[in-house]
Amino acid sequence: MTRPRRSILSVPGHRSRMHQKASRSTADVVMLDLEDSVPLASKADARRAVIESLRNLEWRGKICTVRINGVDTAFGFRDLLDVVLQAGQALHAVVLPKVDHPGDIHFASRLLDGIEMERRLHAPIGIEASIESAAGMQAIAEIADASRRVESLVFGIADYSASIGARLVSLSGHGENETAIYPGHRWNFALSRLVMTAKARGLAAIDAPYGNFKDPEGLRHAAAIACALGCDGKWAIHPDQTDTINAVFSPSPEEIARARRILDAYESAEKAGLGAAAIDGRMIDNATVRLARRLWEQAQSLGLA
Repeated sequence: MTRPRRSILSVPGHRSRMHQKASRSTADVVMLDLEDSVPLASKADARRAVIESLRNLEWRGKICTVRINGVDTAFGFRDLLDVVLQAGQALHAVVLPKVDHPGDIHFASRLLDGIEMERRLHAPIGIEASIESAAGMQAIAEIADASRRVESLVFGIADYSASIGARLVSLSGHGENETAIYPGHRWNFALSRLVMTAKARGLAAIDAPYGNFKDPEGLRHAAAIACALGCDGKWAIHPDQTDTINAVFSPSPEEIARARRILDAYESAEKAGLGAAAIDGRMIDNATVRLARRLWEQAQSLGLA
């Protein structure tokens, strides 16, 4: 079972004090951001701060990633070169924003090949592709297949909304007030397509952040929908959001007990040479057993079973 990625805490790259706070947070993943949260005038300073934090902070077993600027900007290639050359040993993956074409993945992957050879990095650095436009969603399968380094697909809700001309219904543009304008889940198709593409390839599927960090119930609702659709985790923009996200994307005691009952019944039926198992008059098929086994393994990896 891979390490959990329930909560991914995004931290501005130029705010070193926030890096320290993030290292002590309950997030599964800390993503040091060099892109949208960093002003243009602070790009170089942010890069230096991220490198220093990766090298010097105690990350307490967290997964560390860095979101670079887009490879179509004047900053992206330098982000990738400097961060991986100077702090690649502490880096699990790079997050590529606004991926519209598999060529973006090819570029980053080839550059990582050379850096890893020069620095003799034995653990390959992964790539997380953020899908943030109609073009990216249309090419999502080709993007996911572009490199063995691709580990996860991420839904970028705000830029995706802009790319398709969707209505802006909140100050942040990140998942708030959706029910006021659309009867149901407005992003069901897009998120389901991302999940399907990821899971067909054994990749993680990560949902966009929820913009209002002072609305825990709205966050819980948005996270629960993403979890129900098959996402493995969700970005957070504030440390106060990570406990809620972790709880939603963790199996509950009731779910763990149900999974154990299913697995016990299946194992007993196998030992008895029966063709099928049943609990309380309901047949248990192989698909249900696979779901139960996956949940049980997740619970074990989190120390809940």
